[in-house]
Amino acid sequence: MSEPDVFKLLLIGDSSVGKTSLLLKFADGTFTETSVNMTTVDYKCKDVTVEGKRYTLQIWDTAGQERFRTITSSFYRGAHGIIIVYDVTDQSSFNNVKLWMNEIQRYAVVGVSKVLVGNKTDQSDRSVVASAAASQYAMSIGVPFVEASAKSGQNVEQVFQTIANEIYKSNLAVPRGDTKISINPPQKKKCCI
Repeated sequence: MSEPDVFKLLLIGDSSVGKTSLLLKFADGTFTETSVNMTTVDYKCKDVTVEGKRYTLQIWDTAGQERFRTITSSFYRGAHGIIIVYDVTDQSSFNNVKLWMNEIQRYAVVGVSKVLVGNKTDQSDRSVVASAAASQYAMSIGVPFVEASAKSGQNVEQVFQTIANEIYKSNLAVPRGDTKISINPPQKKKCCI
């Protein structure tokens, strides 16, 4: 049995919107109430099935770098899909989605698959971002929209299945290898006896 193709995904968004919580809930089924304050890039892998074929999602978490705006082009390199996360209880995190979209446009491959995710729907009594407004914005930029809760698990699987489906539908689903270009072809070696 052959290894599944790997789709590289990025989780981006403002600090404390729940990116790491979404990743851990999806990959490990875990959730912690305390804020996970990380300062390194981390990733997890999990298999999904799209159209009867198995794919491995390699999901990269910015892990706090967004606070310092140190996410660089190298982080976006080779990404097949990007999940933009905002907190439904934090208006500024939603407003900053436009900044994150600019980052994607600047650094990611043209046509990279994207999904907009409103996280923390379990706190509906504190929600300040209207679902209809977020849905309308997502539609205007041509990306799917999912509301989720890493805490309750609501729609977490759907988030990752949606991005996998988007990648599958795009031409970026073609497996990527590192292309090596040789300017000077190797010379035949001569043997001295």
